[in-house]
Amino acid sequence: MIMRNTKFPVSVSALLVLFVLIGLGCDRGDDPEPTGNLIFRIETDDSQARVNSFGQPSTLPSNHAAQSPRFNAISAHLVELTPNALTLPGNGEIAYQGAETTAGGDNAVDFDQAISVAPGENFISIPLSEIEEGTYRYVRVSVTYQNYDIDYQALGQTFNGTIASFVGFNTFIDQYTVAQQNVTLNENKAQGYWAFESQSQVIQGQAPAGATTVPNPIAATSPIPPGSCLVTGEFEAPLKIDYSEEGDVVVVLSFSTNQSFEWIDSDGNGTFDPLDGDIVVDMGLRGLVARCE
Repeated sequence: MIMRNTKFPVSVSALLVLFVLIGLGCDRGDDPEPTGNLIFRIETDDSQARVNSFGQPSTLPSNHAAQSPRFNAISAHLVELTPNALTLPGNGEIAYQGAETTAGGDNAVDFDQAISVAPGENFISIPLSEIEEGTYRYVRVSVTYQNYDIDYQALGQTFNGTIASFVGFNTFIDQYTVAQQNVTLNENKAQGYWAFESQSQVIQGQAPAGATTVPNPIAATSPIPPGSCLVTGEFEAPLKIDYSEEGDVVVVLSFSTNQSFEWIDSDGNGTFDPLDGDIVVDMGLRGLVARCE
C-alpha cells in the first residue's frame, strides 16, 4: 500500500495564502483615500497669554510700555506640523510654503504672492492626501507680515495710526499699502522693517536685528534659525491625521497680540508719544496656541 504525504500540499497552500496576504498588505491602492482638506484659520487674541521667546510668561521692563494692536491683516510664509519637541525645523511635515524670489538679490519671501487674511479668516486649504498620516503635538508658523492699528499721542491729542510690519527672515517688496498710502520699494527688507501711516503721512523704519520676539516653547530641544519669525505653538490636543476619517480638518492658529506693540516709554506716561522720544523696540507676536474645530 502506498502512503501519500498529505502535509506537503497543505504547506504549499498555506504559503500561497501568506504570499497573497503580504502582497495585499503592501498594495496601498486598497487603502482609504482621504477626501477632505486640512484648513488653517488664523485668529488673533489680545487676552491670550503674553510670552517671551522661550514661551515663558513675559512682563514689561520698568521703562517700557505696550499696547494690544487691532489687527487688519496677517500673512504667513510657512506652516510646519511637528510630531514632538525633538523635531528640528524643516524635519516635520511642511503643510504649506509660500513663494520665494531672488529678484532683490538674496533669497526672500515674495510679498506680491503672499497670502494675507483678516483675523478669523481661513488662511490656506490643503488636501489631506498631501499630509503625512501621524500625530502632531506642535505647529510652526513663519509669520511674515502684520498690518494693524494703534493709538498714539501728539501735541496733546490722541490719534489712530496704522502700522505695516514685515517680520519674515527676508522679504522682497515691490509695493504695498499701509492704510491708504502706497509705498513702492522694489527691494529686499530684513526682519523688522516697518511703515507707519497717520494723517496721510508715512514714515518708515527698521528695528534692530534680533529685536523681534519669536515665541518658541521648545527652544531647548528644537531651536529656530536666527532672524526667522518661526513662531512655535502647541496643540491643545494633539492633531491626528488619519486617512480613514472623512471630512475636513480645521486647525485654528490663535496668535497672542497681548501687548505685542512695545516701546521705550521715555516720559513714563504709558502712552505712545513718538514726537516725545518714545522708540518702538518690539513688534513680535506673543504666543501661539493651536486647536482643532
